[in-house]
Amino acid sequence: MEKRKEGATLVDTTVDEIIKLILDHNMKAGDRLPNEYDLAQQLGIGRSTLREATRRLVSRNILEVRQGSGTFVSAKQGVPEDPLGLTFMGDDPYLALDLLDIRLMLEPEICSIVARRANSVQLEQLQFYCDEVSRLIEEDQDYSEADTQFHRYLAECSGNRVLKNLIPVITSSVRVNIATTKDEHRLMTNVQHRRIMDAILRRDAAGARYNMIVHLNTNRDFMARNAKQLKKR
Repeated sequence: MEKRKEGATLVDTTVDEIIKLILDHNMKAGDRLPNEYDLAQQLGIGRSTLREATRRLVSRNILEVRQGSGTFVSAKQGVPEDPLGLTFMGDDPYLALDLLDIRLMLEPEICSIVARRANSVQLEQLQFYCDEVSRLIEEDQDYSEADTQFHRYLAECSGNRVLKNLIPVITSSVRVNIATTKDEHRLMTNVQHRRIMDAILRRDAAGARYNMIVHLNTNRDFMARNAKQLKKR
């Protein structure tokens, strides 16, 4: 184990060493770490220290412990469940507006990038998610999760690794929008998703960007005009 940083406890250093091990071995989500005995020996620490370090990494969504199976790299990749703290912001239409403003900074450019760079496999999967939203809307079913998945996958297709960690901004907003507008734009969502998808498929970066702006502004304009009334509901 490397020399301990000034002021750091042995557990702190162990946490850093485990993260370094994951990075040095290019471990991916779902990869299994060495068993407790072997890892403690490798790091030159006691098993109680390793257990406390593991607990901290689990709380940070870096590791996942599966009872009876071992310790694995978490699929959450260190991203917290609620990075925006939305749980404590309550049901506030002005929050929905703030989220949409952030999305307007991100998603139009995401669409432009995807239109230029997405490969055929990504386009096929994106089309599947778009079609699933349409199917659920047309069958008058709950489409919120499918809608969320469509926007999440759009961001993933950009290929930007940092942007993937901002996806909660997008997914949280999708659910908040539907709830805040009482699903006022259900049918329009179907139409606008298809326009976004069509522009991406024909590699029209400007068209994809424009159609995403239109899509997001439909909800934003409604909420901006009705925020006071929505607040009273």
